[in-house]
Amino acid sequence: MKKVTMYQTTCYCGPCKRTVRCENDLSAPVTAILVYEGEMERAQGQLEAEMQNLEEEKNRVIEEAFIRAESEMKAVHENLAGVRMNLLTLQPALRTLTCDYNCLKRQVQDFPFMLDKAIAEAKQEICQVISEVSSANQELLRKYKREMNLRKKCHNELVRLKGNIRVFCRVRPVSQEEQDSAEAKNMLSFDSEDDAVLYLSNKGKIMTFELDKVFPPQATQEEVFQEVQALVTSCIDGFNVCIFAYGQTGSGKTYTMEGVAEDPGINQRALRLLFSEVTEKAPDWDYKITVSMVEIYNETLRNLLGDNPSEKLDIKMNPDGSGQLYVPGLTEFTVQSPEDINRVFDLGHMNRATACTNLNEHSSRSHALLIITVAGFNSATGHRTQGKLNLVDLAGSERIAKSGAEGSRLREAQCINKSLSALGDVINALRSKHSHVPFRNSRLTYLLQDSLSGDSKTLMMVQVSPLASNMSESVCSLKFAQRVRTIELGSSSSYRRHENSSTSSSPTHDSVEVTQFTHTHTHTHTLIIPVEKAQMHRF
Repeated sequence: MKKVTMYQTTCYCGPCKRTVRCENDLSAPVTAILVYEGEMERAQGQLEAEMQNLEEEKNRVIEEAFIRAESEMKAVHENLAGVRMNLLTLQPALRTLTCDYNCLKRQVQDFPFMLDKAIAEAKQEICQVISEVSSANQELLRKYKREMNLRKKCHNELVRLKGNIRVFCRVRPVSQEEQDSAEAKNMLSFDSEDDAVLYLSNKGKIMTFELDKVFPPQATQEEVFQEVQALVTSCIDGFNVCIFAYGQTGSGKTYTMEGVAEDPGINQRALRLLFSEVTEKAPDWDYKITVSMVEIYNETLRNLLGDNPSEKLDIKMNPDGSGQLYVPGLTEFTVQSPEDINRVFDLGHMNRATACTNLNEHSSRSHALLIITVAGFNSATGHRTQGKLNLVDLAGSERIAKSGAEGSRLREAQCINKSLSALGDVINALRSKHSHVPFRNSRLTYLLQDSLSGDSKTLMMVQVSPLASNMSESVCSLKFAQRVRTIELGSSSSYRRHENSSTSSSPTHDSVEVTQFTHTHTHTHTLIIPVEKAQMHRF
């Protein structure tokens, strides 16, 4: 009988346990089963342990998530409480903003009406102000016209009281060369209490000459011009003015009229004064200043500013019926600055004829005329004015025998004396108030006709030498000056036109405009002329 070994094992496959009995001949499978069961038990134990770990991990994670959720929930509640508090706080502001918005909305709706009303009120106020300003401007314009007329009347009355023809005398100083000579004796003396009286000692007799003003040798160019500038101002007002230097060669005529670069004479200073007055009157007045230079050489007119100075010119009556004289073909420069003036003067000086005589190494053997025309237009009143300023440097008035002139120089002297004699005839006719004045007896007097007639203002600057060797010429010059001083011209009247047309435009300061008049009709063209420096003449 086989031995039977009893085994008891526990099965975990169900909720109940059972016992299995196996016989010895089944020991190998049973062992395997037992091993398997052991492994199953270990696996089950590990599984249970893992399940427990997972359960614990789950509980931990849930607890942490709960804690975080509580924390976040707390923060959310706190934020919510803050938001609620902010809402409670902002509600009044919101109500205020809503109220303001509604108010602005109503204002925007009413804005077009308010704008139209404001514009209408502004227009009304502006119209009222414009009306008041216009009335004030009319009153100011009326006062301005009255003051301008009063100024002109006062100025003209002053010139009239002084005389429409005034005569000044300037005594040149004795040069160093003359002081060393034997004939350096000074024959002239002055009245310390009357600057219009000059005494001349001639052949033991004292001759007295009474003029409008006497300038001693120490008188400066500025002092001379201060007495002249009133006449220059008359030119701006529309009057014809003539200033001419008369005297023997070497008496200082060219120095008085032209001067030197560092101390200019009447010509330069007159133009500077014109520019100053023109600038002061802007912008109410618009002025155009034109300049021309003429030389009368051997009774022939020469255009000193033209391309061909040797070309002969003629004097004619203007066909426009104005009664004004003009020179066809005469070149006129429109000047706007002192630089323009310098270029014009330099060109004229280079073209002027000079020659040598015994009296002056560089004597100008011709009459030189600087003709300045000032045309003005008042934009406020429409008035136009046109004045002419003739600045004349006459040739020397010495006797032919004393000048030592021969040949062509003799003919020059004869022509000079002829023209000066014609000037004397005109002066005598004006002095005697003859019905006929012989202006056409010479080119000089014919060209100066509008400056020596009744509607002009004239200044004669007689130049004399103080030396005994020149006494005869000085006496002749001073006697001629006294005859000129006795002339009374008619009442002064300016050449004016009341037109509304505007004046022509002026060129730039960088160039000099040249207008060439070739026919009686208006034909002009413009040139740019480079001018080199020329040295001015001294005594």
